[in-house]
Amino acid sequence: MAAAGRGRVSTLSDAVGAILLAGGRATRLDGRAKPLLEIGGRSLLAAAIAGARDAGARPITVVAPVLEERTDVDWVREDPPFAGPAAATVAALRAWDATGEIPAWTLLLACDLPRADEAVARLTADAALLGTDSDGLCLGDRTGRPQWLTGLYRTDALRESAYAVPDAARDAPVRALFDDRAITVITDLQGLTDDVDTWEDLHRARALADRPEEAS
Repeated sequence: MAAAGRGRVSTLSDAVGAILLAGGRATRLDGRAKPLLEIGGRSLLAAAIAGARDAGARPITVVAPVLEERTDVDWVREDPPFAGPAAATVAALRAWDATGEIPAWTLLLACDLPRADEAVARLTADAALLGTDSDGLCLGDRTGRPQWLTGLYRTDALRESAYAVPDAARDAPVRALFDDRAITVITDLQGLTDDVDTWEDLHRARALADRPEEAS
C-alpha cells in the first residue's frame, strides 16, 4: 500500500540494522547452501552483506547456520530451524532485544539476490521520500507484487507486527509481518528483485553478470 506523504525522513541520518535471511532448504537447488553460490565472483551472501555495509547497517544479523566463520556478522537461528522467513525475522529481532542494540530502521533482505547491493541502494535512496506516516518500503517485482524480503522498515513497526504473530511466527507467511502496515511498494523494472531459486535462475544470473549492460 502506498503511504501518503506528510513529510520526509532520511534513513541516512538514522540508525539502520540489517536482518539477512540465509537459512532456507534450497530444495530446488538440490539442498546446496544457496547463499554461498557465486555470481560474478562473489557469493549471494557476500552481495547481501555488501549492501548492508554500504547502507551503514549495524548490527548485521544473518539468520542461518554459520556459513562463513570469518565474516564479521552476527549469526542467529530460528527455532526450530527451517520454520520460515517470518520466524527467522522474529529470531533476529529477539537477538537485538537481548543486546539492547535496536536501530531505528531494519533492512530485511533475502540472501538469494545477485544484485542485493543495488537493491539496497535503491531502498535507501527512496527512503528519503517516505512520508512520516509510512512504516517502510519494499521493492515490488515487475508486476508490482511486493517483495517483502527486499525492504527497509521502521523497526518499531516491524517488531510490533512480528511479535503479534502467534507461535513466534513459526511457518507463518512473510506477509503476516506487514498486515495493517503502511508499506510503500516501489516497482522494480531493473530486475533487482530477481532471485535465484533454481539452477536455471543461477545460470541466467551468471550470464547477466558476464554481460552487465544487459542487466539494466
